[in-house]
Order: sequence, then C-alpha cells, then structure tokens
Amino acid sequence: MFPESSCRDLGGNLSPKHALHSRYNPQGEAEKYLHSLDVPRGIRFFILIEPGQEYLIPLLYQKFPGVRIIALHVQAQKTSAAAKEIPVRRWSPEAGIPLQAFLEQEIPDTLAAAIRIIEWRPALAAYGERYCRLLRETVDFIKRIDANIRTTRGFGRRWFRNFFKNLLLIRRVLVQDRAASVPVIITAAGPGLEEAVPLIKALQRQSPHRILAVSSSVQALRWRGILPDLVITTDGGGWASFHLYECLRGMDARASPVLATSLFAALPSQCRDLVLLPLSDGSLWQTLILQSLGIPFISLAQRGTVSASALDLALILTQGKIYLAGMDLAHQDIRTHVRPYSFDRLLEAGASRLTPVYTQSFTRSRAILASGSHDIYAAWFRQHLQTYPERIYPLGANNPVFKILKPGTPPYQPGGHAVVRILEILRQDNPVTQGGALLVKALANPRTGAKLYGELVSLLVPDESDAYTVETLSALILSLIEPYERARARKDG
Repeated sequence: MFPESSCRDLGGNLSPKHALHSRYNPQGEAEKYLHSLDVPRGIRFFILIEPGQEYLIPLLYQKFPGVRIIALHVQAQKTSAAAKEIPVRRWSPEAGIPLQAFLEQEIPDTLAAAIRIIEWRPALAAYGERYCRLLRETVDFIKRIDANIRTTRGFGRRWFRNFFKNLLLIRRVLVQDRAASVPVIITAAGPGLEEAVPLIKALQRQSPHRILAVSSSVQALRWRGILPDLVITTDGGGWASFHLYECLRGMDARASPVLATSLFAALPSQCRDLVLLPLSDGSLWQTLILQSLGIPFISLAQRGTVSASALDLALILTQGKIYLAGMDLAHQDIRTHVRPYSFDRLLEAGASRLTPVYTQSFTRSRAILASGSHDIYAAWFRQHLQTYPERIYPLGANNPVFKILKPGTPPYQPGGHAVVRILEILRQDNPVTQGGALLVKALANPRTGAKLYGELVSLLVPDESDAYTVETLSALILSLIEPYERARARKDG
C-alpha cells in the first residue's frame, strides 16, 4: 500500500536534465513501467504521484477497468491526448482545495487497504522536496484512514447500535442559526492543560469566552473551578461514559453544559436530561434518518480524535478567536493526560503490590506511544492548520505543530449576533422503528440503494461484504435495532 520512496531534497526546478518522460517513446516507457508493478487484487483506487503528462493513465484504465484513478500533481501539467479521454480526478496546488480535503472527498475512509500509490520516479529528480511533500501528505492520509478502518472493524456494529439507542435520548436540541462572534476556548485532556488553566482564567476575566471542553478534560476543569459551556464527545467505546459522568455528577441538569455528541458515542441514559447538539458523520444513512425525524444536527467528518472534531465544531459555531489548550498529542514522561483524569480511578482500583499505579501508568504510556496515534493526528493538524483562518491561538504547552499558527484578527461581520434556541423534540412514534424502516426502504430504492449499501456494509460487515445482499443486510439492520424497539415498547406500555 505504501511506496518505498527515496525522497530527499534533490532540487525542484524542472529542466531538460530532469525530463519527466522519454523524448523518443514515452508510451513505451509507461508500458514498461506498468509491467514492473506488482498490483495486488482488490485495489479500488490508484493514486498517482506526479504522473507528468499521464501516459500511464490510459494503460492503467485499460488493464484495471473499474478502478478509480486519482492524479496528484506538484503543479498543473499538460496531459497526453489519450489521458484526456479517461475519467480521472486530478489535483494540483492550483485547484483551490487542500490536498487532504480533496482526498477525503474522493476516497471513503473505509477503503485504505484498497488504495495503491504509484510514483512516477522521474518526477522525484525533477521536483525534489515538493514531490516528497506531496507523497508524505498522501501517505499520512492513508495511515489516518487505515487507523479509522481498524477501529471501525472492531466497533462498527457497536457504533450503529449506539446511534439508534441515542435517538431515544434526544429530547432537547440546541439550535444556533448562525456563527456567533464570541471567542471559544477548546480544552483537551493533554498534560499541558494544567499550565494553561491560569491563562484560561485570565481570558475569562477580560471578557466572556465560550469554553468547549473535550469530555475527558471536564473533571480537570471542574476541579479547578472552571465550568464548560459545551462538552464534546465522539467516542463510541463504553469507557467513554466515565468522562461523561463528570458532566452529570452533582450538577443540576438545567445548569449542565450543552453536550455536543456524535450519535455514534456511548452515552449514559442520564444524558436525556441534557440539552444536546447532535453531530452527524455526514453519511447518507444518518442524514436520511435525522432529517426524517426532524432532528437538527451538524455534520462533521470523522477525524479519529475528538480534539480535531472540537476544532471543526468551533469553526462552525463562532467567527471569533479560537484558543487551544491541552492539545499535547504527546506525553510528559509517563503522564498521558491532565490530572485529575477519569480513568485514573480505574488504575487505582486495579492497584496491588505487584502492579502499583506507577507501573500501570508506565505500561499505559508505553502502549499509547507504541500505537503511533499521536504522530498520525499531529500530522493531520500540521497539514490542516495551514488552511485554517488566522484566528487560532495556542495556550500553554500544546503540541509543537501548533507553533506554526499565525494568529490574526477575525474580520468584522455586521449582524453576526447568533440566536440560540432550544428545540423540544416531542414524538409519539418510536424513532428506532421509524429509522430502521427508513433504511430498509432506502436500500431498496435505486436512487439511494447503492450508496447506502456501500456505507452500511463497510460499517457493519467490513470483512464479509461480498456475502451480503440488500435483503440480508436489511435483515441484519433490523436485528441490531430490535432490542431498542422492545425497550421503547416496554416503556410505552
């Protein structure tokens, strides 16, 4: 899946010395190169790194019919006459869209194993570091969606069940008609949050700021006398509930923060008393259900880390300045998170003479470090921060990638006052039954069936997709939501 490139800075000025193609027989050169490639079965996407005038593309299209071809260029190129006739998605810096955003649009985040990167090696000598940067960004994208795939393979069905379970918890929904102008402080649960707290309090004394807290940072904030306005959670694992209990413990539901939640998240039943801000992953199946039930929502792409989702959400909610605190994406020695932290009590409960808390903390920190997740997410921020508005300020010891930020003053936008209201969701029918029936009907619809089938197979049966038809997939959907239909029926009875 990943190429073995000898990327190094070899210059970057295209010249006759560094021709991209043979001057005598570029077609034959492309054919010879294609025969040298070892392409495994099951490839769905070819990503070509600077293919020059694209002599290789018609050959790929002929040899691998049905495989989508994406051409990434260091700079805009003239293409061969034959390549112009092929349906290819092309990108270059002149396209006006960041590379990561382009790849997210073109490639579902469930198909990392079906991607093959093909380098056109003469471009390495021609473009040097610009070529290498293009390759690195592409590889980082694939690593990130590969991590998402591994998570989906283990949790896809649980996320699906969580979605329908959470439909039963939605009673009051926050609706904001436009972006506000109030500044937002995002707090994540890195160890650096501790030194950022005095900076947060100083900002709050100067003027009101809205605090958007990642759920794992809530306990540390409350312990230091800071109450967040919004809490965001996206984790579908059952352990995530430990963080949310801190939003509920000892607090009047009417004074509790608004909970911005992915509908995949694991939510305790007490969340039905909170005002919710539902977050959809933008998939067709979630959009159809939420719209049919009349539930307002915000679409956010899955990022793999809640800190990235929090930043996406803040950019939607405000036109003002955004401050980042506790986004370390790193450890401080064996400290993996801010203190206190919800999971610390699990370590304390499991402590013994042979496995003291110190030993467990060391083991946990080594396991997180070995997973490489910090590097994957730091690479995502490094690439995306370049495209964000110049109004993001780091507070405290965040990850070094945030030092590249160049804060600026947000433009004045008259009439930017946001009207916030609470929408009461009153319904007599079972939303689980309605949602399940809608999916089954939409799967059988020629207009929506193919896309829905692809989304749901990738989520529910990623390793057995060939074994499922529309009928058997519909039966699986109904079986997964049946417990929540019965639960609602018992309650109504």
